[in-house]
Amino acid sequence: MTRKQKVGIVTLGCSKNTVDSERLIQQMLLNKINVVDDPESADTVIINTCGFIEAAKEESINTILNAVQLKNEGKIKKVLVAGCLSERYREELKKEIPEVDSFFGTENYKGILKALGVDLKKELLGERHLTTPKHYAYLKISEGCNNPCSFCAIPLIRGKHKSRSIKSLVNEASFLASKGTKELILIAQDTTDYGIDIYGKRKLSELLNELSRIDGIEWIRLLYAYPSHFPDDVIDTIAQNPKVLKYIDIPLQHISDSVLKSMRRGITKRRTIELVNKLKERIPGLVLRTTFIVGYPKETEHDFEELCSFVGDMKFDRIGTFTYSVEESTPSFVLNDPVSEKIKEERKSILMEIQKDISLEKNKGFTGKKLKVIVDNLDGTGEDSFYVARSYRDAPEVDGEVLIPAGHKLSIGKFYEASIYDYNEYDLFGKILKPAD
Repeated sequence: MTRKQKVGIVTLGCSKNTVDSERLIQQMLLNKINVVDDPESADTVIINTCGFIEAAKEESINTILNAVQLKNEGKIKKVLVAGCLSERYREELKKEIPEVDSFFGTENYKGILKALGVDLKKELLGERHLTTPKHYAYLKISEGCNNPCSFCAIPLIRGKHKSRSIKSLVNEASFLASKGTKELILIAQDTTDYGIDIYGKRKLSELLNELSRIDGIEWIRLLYAYPSHFPDDVIDTIAQNPKVLKYIDIPLQHISDSVLKSMRRGITKRRTIELVNKLKERIPGLVLRTTFIVGYPKETEHDFEELCSFVGDMKFDRIGTFTYSVEESTPSFVLNDPVSEKIKEERKSILMEIQKDISLEKNKGFTGKKLKVIVDNLDGTGEDSFYVARSYRDAPEVDGEVLIPAGHKLSIGKFYEASIYDYNEYDLFGKILKPAD
């Protein structure tokens, strides 16, 4: 018998890349390829790169160079590079790193599989091999983006917005549920635009309701909702459908009108505040997560102070803050990068310090309350071990957690009812009362 080839895949960047890698892994497994965790034990290493901002590009380049070194040392035979960085800079990468055997763009499963000597099984593209714990999975509902944000290279990399059909998404979600998935996390470049290209109108609400009918799916979480055209019927769905979590990730990026205009966000400060207030009023108990960019070329000290006041006043449950990264070929590239890295980092620290106090106060409010949680993993050993769980307030990897002392054995991926007895700036501490209904 011939030895099965061994392939290792390294996934960088966002959850959308995670989905792409999971689809590729499933195709490799269906083709009897041995997928290994350790690149050094592989014959071929595939690197699924990110090319969104400068830090991500540097990480991708370093990862490629490390794989090339393994090849030069004779530890692996082939290096294949795919994903966003390869899509955007393929020709430059070919010249700079000729040791790479092949470069592929995003979602080029057929080309990668051909390079491995096997064929794409088109009828099974909806199947995935999860790299997350099996009880939660990301569901990518569309690809690309039609929004004209001045700082963003995603449309250059991923192209125009392309929705997947409701039927195909329900089929994929049903497959995931059959494998033990209980929480679906909906992702896209812009989830609020879902359906407009294939149905002629936004269909996110209908999709949420269809997914909620799948047996085994108990939580549905919405990420990456664009603020300038948030569908009104989605608000009602989140408020009324018990499987759709009262949680929205809605990247606002800034609040100053002058910065928003230069960013081409299609929304004003007044409309942003109206939207946030409407969401809070119509969805009791809503958790709002958002992200901001500091150090944008048009951001003055006054603009930043306005952003700080906004964060202090609106009291978001979660925020993420990124420093501006100048990206060639984007509209904002001509503005150069006048804000120093030192000032960017200072502004980021100030904003996160404001949010730390808000988060501490919000977490304090949960002391003595009960929350339904799902257990993700067991951390540590012996007396110092604890279970890491999440409530409806917590998206994986980006939010806080509910930490539970490991006094009793809990099942990973199972829901429990927890009583919260302590807190810090980011996490809650709870004890299990009973399995959740």
